[in-house]
Amino acid sequence: MIQIGKTLVSEDIIEKDFVCNISACKGQCCIDGDAGAPLEEDELQIMKDIYPKVKPFMRREGITEIEKQGVYTTNEDGEHETTLINNADCAYVFFDEKNVALCAIEEAYNQGEIDWKKPVSCHLYPIRVRDYTEFSGVNYDKWEICDDACSLGKELQVPIYKFVKQALIRKFGEDWYAELEKVASALNTK
Repeated sequence: MIQIGKTLVSEDIIEKDFVCNISACKGQCCIDGDAGAPLEEDELQIMKDIYPKVKPFMRREGITEIEKQGVYTTNEDGEHETTLINNADCAYVFFDEKNVALCAIEEAYNQGEIDWKKPVSCHLYPIRVRDYTEFSGVNYDKWEICDDACSLGKELQVPIYKFVKQALIRKFGEDWYAELEKVASALNTK
């Protein structure tokens, strides 16, 4: 682990390669699993505010679940997450003509309807951040559905921290990211 400010960063995000390969995985990370995408406290109001503009991009099933459960849910640990359909698909998922799972929030952003790209946890993936009392853990969330992304990353020689550069800057700031780059350079990585 590497300490940068009040974060402990897994060396995996420097040493492992990753480039999302959505044509291979079909966006499976948004439709598999047993929990919604983690949401930060400051994102909860944003989710409420953007919903009317995101709704036109959503599937009927997602809209139905949001109308039942809300624009986000809270788990037994008090953590907030995106709403799910049948404990599987994120409610904000829609499918393109090739049956690739895409994000209605990001689509609304891409179409200029909203100015917020998506929850930071989604933007950071495959990195997961866990906040503790004194620090935040910044870790690589290895999942077999992303094996194609690991292969593509290795082929293109793109380490995780470079793949998610904009998301890391969004979460921790430019200075934090510059420090991470210095550490990566000192470790003689790519």
